[in-house]
Amino acid sequence: MSFQLTPGAEGLRTRLFHIIFESDTPGAKAFDIALIIAILMSVAVILLDSVDSYSERYGHIFLYVEWVFTLLFTIELAVRIYCLERPFLYLKSFYGIVDLLAILPTWLVLLVPGAHGLVIVRILRVLRIFRILRLMEFVGEAHLLISALKRSLRQILLFFSSIMMVVMLFAALMYTIESPEAGFTSIPMSMYWAIVSMTTVGYGDIVPATSVGKTITVILMLLGYSIIAVPTGVFSAQVIRSIREDRYSEEACPGCGHDHHEKRARYCLRCGTWLDEETEDPRKKSAKTGEDDESLKQ
Repeated sequence: MSFQLTPGAEGLRTRLFHIIFESDTPGAKAFDIALIIAILMSVAVILLDSVDSYSERYGHIFLYVEWVFTLLFTIELAVRIYCLERPFLYLKSFYGIVDLLAILPTWLVLLVPGAHGLVIVRILRVLRIFRILRLMEFVGEAHLLISALKRSLRQILLFFSSIMMVVMLFAALMYTIESPEAGFTSIPMSMYWAIVSMTTVGYGDIVPATSVGKTITVILMLLGYSIIAVPTGVFSAQVIRSIREDRYSEEACPGCGHDHHEKRARYCLRCGTWLDEETEDPRKKSAKTGEDDESLKQ
């Protein structure tokens, strides 16, 4: 979350806040584990209920169990809102929206038939398991990948635009050459064949029958092998760039002006100058201490 949630007041609301929104106490960990188990069980009920044989035999049981989970999650959301000082901030956040989506579909069943299947969105709440597993140390790496993806977005979009032009060109060509009996009934269907061939998946549901079509297929497959590494290379280059920027600082050395130091570096790699201008060089402190000791001895 990009904002800081705070408890509503001292007392019960604060204690509930620490249990629900934190994970550094036994009570908070137990709450998170119980919540995740309930989420997984409720999703399992929805999945089983979608199977006709199970739904015919145990549909009434699934309905009762789902309503129990919905009531529990509704109470949990109400408690979350109760213990927050500014509950609307949470309701507008990602997890707040997911919490609402996790209970609304079941309540909507009373008004809108067919809304029951939307309850599967509840699986998103299992993302809270990262709090228990203490995976916050990987948040920096996640931000690094997101940053690299944003930087390479234009190149990747340009690449996919070029790929789509190639796909449409080959699809139109094959639609002209091959017969509808071979599966090339339209240009969109031919585009499906071109994408399958270019990615070298080869489902085999649409296969060219003519020699010219087979030759074009071979060319498209070889072309797919040659270009499949392009987005990977672009993204990898941006990841390396992000790693370098995350590791190195652009602040120049006050002594020699060198500006490529690790962020944890204390002294300049070239001239040995103390880099933190806001604090005093420890070596100067040691020198002063030594001079003071010498003067006291004399």
